[in-house]
Amino acid sequence: MSQQASPRGTFLKIADVVRGQIEADDSMAELPSAADLMRDHGVSRGVALRVFGVLQKEGIAEPVPGGRWRVIRRGELIDRRPLAERLADVIADDELSVGASFPSAAKLSERFEVSRPTASKALDKLQAAGLLSEGKQGKQRTVLALPNQEEGSKP
Repeated sequence: MSQQASPRGTFLKIADVVRGQIEADDSMAELPSAADLMRDHGVSRGVALRVFGVLQKEGIAEPVPGGRWRVIRRGELIDRRPLAERLADVIADDELSVGASFPSAAKLSERFEVSRPTASKALDKLQAAGLLSEGKQGKQRTVLALPNQEEGSKP
């Protein structure tokens, strides 16, 4: 973007460019970083962040941990419940019974596309709720109780 261009509305013009990129590339899953927008368009960080705000307000993007932004496609269903609640659903989804081995944090991190420490924290919440046994190094967690499905499996 030219230095002589008016800064007023610059973020809206950049949002239009990014929106066009999203529409043109069906495989685009992540927005460019703030640094990329700053470099490519010659704008400040504040302007780049306003671009993300516009796209979020339009329902095209959402923030993800790590300061990145993810593209949201029309009709895409996203489970926004806390990870611990989604992990409790694994018991029913995988038809696990009391005493059955529960998937490891590493496997769950891949399955739910989160970091391993994030999965471990959610597993700790299920342990605190009495659904899973304690996780120790070299010892796999087991199911201690089945979640109450009527309440929506609140750990």
